[in-house]
Amino acid sequence: MIVRLFYLTFLILLFYSPFSETTAQINSYKYKNLITFCSQKLLKNIDQIPDNEYPIRTKGLGEWEFTDPSGWTSGFFPGCLWLSYKLLPDSNILKAALKFTERLKDQQFNKNTHDIGFMMMCSFGNGFKLMTKPEYKEIILESAKSLAARFNKKIGCIQSWNGEFQVIIDNMMNLELLFWAAKNSGDKKFYDIAVSHAYTTIKNHLRPDGSTFHVVVYDTSTGEVIKKRTAQGLSDSSAWARGQAWGIYGFTMCYRKTDDTLFLNTAVKIAEYFINHLPADRVPFWDLNLPEDSNRKFKDASAAAIALSALLELRNYISNKNKCDKVIDDILSSLINNYLSINTNSSGLLLHCAYNVNSSNPYDWDASTVWGDYYFLESLIRYKEAFIRIDDKKK
Repeated sequence: MIVRLFYLTFLILLFYSPFSETTAQINSYKYKNLITFCSQKLLKNIDQIPDNEYPIRTKGLGEWEFTDPSGWTSGFFPGCLWLSYKLLPDSNILKAALKFTERLKDQQFNKNTHDIGFMMMCSFGNGFKLMTKPEYKEIILESAKSLAARFNKKIGCIQSWNGEFQVIIDNMMNLELLFWAAKNSGDKKFYDIAVSHAYTTIKNHLRPDGSTFHVVVYDTSTGEVIKKRTAQGLSDSSAWARGQAWGIYGFTMCYRKTDDTLFLNTAVKIAEYFINHLPADRVPFWDLNLPEDSNRKFKDASAAAIALSALLELRNYISNKNKCDKVIDDILSSLINNYLSINTNSSGLLLHCAYNVNSSNPYDWDASTVWGDYYFLESLIRYKEAFIRIDDKKK
């Protein structure tokens, strides 16, 4: 009964206190309503998740489907819990964050995936920031060793998918694990691997117009590029929206860690392409080059959330903040007004995310995704730091 009353009250507040204004005008009261909604949704999810399983994406507007701890998305749900706890401390959220994080402990030795960065930094990394547990530090450092084991010196990159040596733009996101390890262990090899991977990605993934290839395949004997292609985009020559967002985020993070302006300029260039190819509601279709007459016009709100979080950091490093802030305003307002899962049965926070439109499973075309929720929550934290001063004594 209490939960039902909360949702009714929240919906009244939301509909009669619209978020359609610009970001800087969203006051602390409206912001608190939003983060309370997110916290309550996560609390509702906790008991629906089977032991030792982790959300990946919903069945349309329904409940989560799950993966085991070795799945690439396993770190995002505990990450959501940690971020939610930072936004709005709650003892039940903290208890769940600790539980879901601890269950990933064995993944520190997983050398079969490049996504160990996602898996361990979202979970143990966020946990360490908030709790400073010494055992978390050791787990993260061991995870970095596992990721570093996938580095090929001749190619200059970390292998993404197994089999032939493939590198995907998503892999930029996992470099933060290596930068963290370099700082916290004093071992420069982690830093060198991360920088090498980033430089090689600029060389081979970035097109002159600022768009990015999804996949680059290398010859391990020569280090040369064999082919450039897509796996989840419209075509080999198109710009897959989520990949473009990964690029903005990854190179912005690399600039933060290195002060190398090449990384900053790359992030800006990728961001400009992303922004210039957004539709009217500022949330991209799953591919930025999707034709107007396409019969597969699915949105990817998760790409918008990733880009939003990245832009909220990128704005700190550029001189023309006003232009960046306008895009931030537009994306955030659109996500809140049009994509938030209010009054739906979706277990996720954001609706209309595209996991993989090239899949034969329609749930992969249009659903909530756990990574979309994670980067939306991270965006709310970064947005608060940039624009809002919360006064807990006032509405």
